[in-house]
Amino acid sequence: MNKAQVFGISNEQKFIQTALQVFNYQARNCKVYSEFISGLNIDTAAVQRIDQIPFLPIEFFKSQEVVSNDAATEVIFSSSGTTGMITSRHLVTDASWYTQSFRNAFKLFYGDVAGYVVLALLPSYLEREGSSLIYMADDLIKQSGNPDSGFYLYNHQELYNQLKKQKDAQKPTLLIGVTFALLDFVEQYQIEFPELIVMETGGMKGRRKEMIREELHQQLCEGFGVKAIHSEYGMTELLSQAYSKGEGVFYCPPWMKILTRDTNDPLDILENNKTGGINVIDLANINSCSFIATQDLGKIYDDGSFEVLGRFDNSDIRGCNLLIA
Repeated sequence: MNKAQVFGISNEQKFIQTALQVFNYQARNCKVYSEFISGLNIDTAAVQRIDQIPFLPIEFFKSQEVVSNDAATEVIFSSSGTTGMITSRHLVTDASWYTQSFRNAFKLFYGDVAGYVVLALLPSYLEREGSSLIYMADDLIKQSGNPDSGFYLYNHQELYNQLKKQKDAQKPTLLIGVTFALLDFVEQYQIEFPELIVMETGGMKGRRKEMIREELHQQLCEGFGVKAIHSEYGMTELLSQAYSKGEGVFYCPPWMKILTRDTNDPLDILENNKTGGINVIDLANINSCSFIATQDLGKIYDDGSFEVLGRFDNSDIRGCNLLIA
């Protein structure tokens, strides 16, 4: 399997063909996934459709090394969590898959990053090691090639000054922020910047009370003077992200797909427009496992878009997209 095949997917038929090839490869080469499939008594040769593929519960990343080759690990991404919580570890043996995935997806949804000033308000992620979000934001900042691009911790006055500068200069500007930090900012500062793209990445992390999406986005829209709040749906265990340009409706890049499973029968894939557990096919995750059963609840629409509607009650609190819609 090579990058050209995965990132060159252009239609449903090619996606299905590639997904089945990746499944057979990982069923043979990912020890954890192989044992999981065997435990379900599933004959891999009988899997002919993507809705027949078993999805590995995301919790395995907390206790196992989920890898599909023997190559040395280049980078370890780890999830955020409160003190004492067992966090996920994603051993990435070829980080170039991740880099190409988020670069291609950003270009698909937003155009060339070189045309943007990229500002990142990600204090909690900057304060720990192993964040895949920081890895992505750092690359986008560098790829923007703009000296005004950069990271911000709690220096909200400097961020406000930078936003005013870009507004006055009429520069295309992207502000990527963790939810609680964006709320902290707009409680102190207000700006009318209609052209600004505000992308929240989810996560209150116990810093603030949880809010429904509509309330959160209304506050952020008023604080930044924008019509809509964008969002990113990604997680430590994946190498691809889906994006929303408003109203909490997400779209995947061509090499990523969302399915929903029955909450009582995890092997039963639901039809569109029904609420269920979110399963993710991420073909960029070739060297780990591309078929992940998350603890998120969601609904898929007929055009392939989806919403995140909450989380399973018994799941751990996670750093990405904890909002209850």
